[in-house]
Amino acid sequence: MPEYLWRVEEPPLRRLALAPLSAAEALYKSGARIHRWAYDVGLRARARLDARVVSIGNLAVGGSAKTPLAAFLARELAARGRRVALLSRGVGGRRARELTVVSDGTRVLASPADVGDEACLLAAAAPGVPVLAGVRRAALGLRAIAAFGAEVLLLDDGFQHHPLARDVEVVCLDARLGLGNGHVLPRGPLREPVGALARADALVFTRARSGDPPPPGAALLPREPARFRVALEKLGLRPVAGGERLPLSRLEGARVGLLAGIARPDRLAADLVELGADICARRVFADHHTYARADLAGLDPGLLWVTTAKDAVKIPPVWAERSELVVLEEEVERSEGALELVEFVAGRLG
Repeated sequence: MPEYLWRVEEPPLRRLALAPLSAAEALYKSGARIHRWAYDVGLRARARLDARVVSIGNLAVGGSAKTPLAAFLARELAARGRRVALLSRGVGGRRARELTVVSDGTRVLASPADVGDEACLLAAAAPGVPVLAGVRRAALGLRAIAAFGAEVLLLDDGFQHHPLARDVEVVCLDARLGLGNGHVLPRGPLREPVGALARADALVFTRARSGDPPPPGAALLPREPARFRVALEKLGLRPVAGGERLPLSRLEGARVGLLAGIARPDRLAADLVELGADICARRVFADHHTYARADLAGLDPGLLWVTTAKDAVKIPPVWAERSELVVLEEEVERSEGALELVEFVAGRLG
């Protein structure tokens, strides 16, 4: 997603250059509205399962920490005695259209080559919680109920998935990026018009920090949903080839390379600079990139190479033996705002 689509202010020349995309935006916007309306009025049926359903989604493309938040909610609800299962749509992978049990809560049973990176990332981030992947979430839910006795189903990336009825709708917005330029694809970064947020029960501003100004487009947000602010805590640097986690101080003054196949590698770059790193090289791929050994060939051995957990699940440790490659590990911080969100969701579930 081009960086300029996140900028609120558009110079006249850029606005003129983007004008041809307005017609495509109108078509996309209409299609999104019709798709949601067809389920709202009953023209297309929504499945209702014998379990409570919580959707964690987003309005904008490019990542808003919804997957770490889904894992956090799963861990917290399970700790409160709920029988939880995580349902992922699966992005990429040769079994992406099948119903796949990625984890039974004890063992990981599928690989990123089977179901993509996000489902495997959920399995790693929510130990003890079953994870299932596939495009038909209702079928995943039925399997989770039958096989694991799930009473709470968490949908990762569920805001635009209408065939399954849900009890709680949580929508994530990046606290620094907000609505970007406020336009819908392909003119802007939004998957649906802003008005769709009125359907949410909770808006969660992720990557929030104290003292941050209101996110771009805050005045356009509906007042109805409850609002929460959560932060991502940096935990340390985990060597992909194995070994003990390194402290974040290892980045201070270090010459590093950035290796990423995510929607917004600039966000990783900003985090590294904030931690004191000097970025000397970048090897960037498309979001959800499937890594091959050749992708790691020729990495400068004089640099500390940093990647994300989403990338690391697709990189066998043996591929990283000739270079120092580490994962910048992070998770949702158990802050006051995050715990208030958990209590809000638990209260809605009854």
